Amino acid sequence: MWRVLADITVGIHLIALLYIGLGGFLAWRWPRSIFVHVFFALWGVAVNVFPIPCPLTALEDFFREKQGLGMLPGGFNAYYIYDTVFPRAMLPLVAILSLAIVVFSYVGAWLRYRHHAPTHRARQA
Repeated sequence: MWRVLADITVGIHLIALLYIGLGGFLAWRWPRSIFVHVFFALWGVAVNVFPIPCPLTALEDFFREKQGLGMLPGGFNAYYIYDTVFPRAMLPLVAILSLAIVVFSYVGAWLRYRHHAPTHRARQA
């Protein structure tokens, strides 16, 4: 049971990381979702820049300890992402590209909102 819960936590963690990176694009369709995304994006930056524990990593560590495996060596990103998805040496480039994608999604969301907002207001009047 603990392994299944740990695996589910890993899946949720991966979805959260995808949302942090790509969730701004959802605001192109649903503009109000940008507020949720900003919270997640700021949280993602904070747990990677400051010594703030990620609750999903803590939860996975709890489930791993129940299995007798111990905590993730180096944390979630170090264990699952670095040197698996991309080489650790590329981290600065990946960080810059990730930031560029988030900014692009926000600019696109703002432009779409700005373009559609007058039409939406006119229909309400």
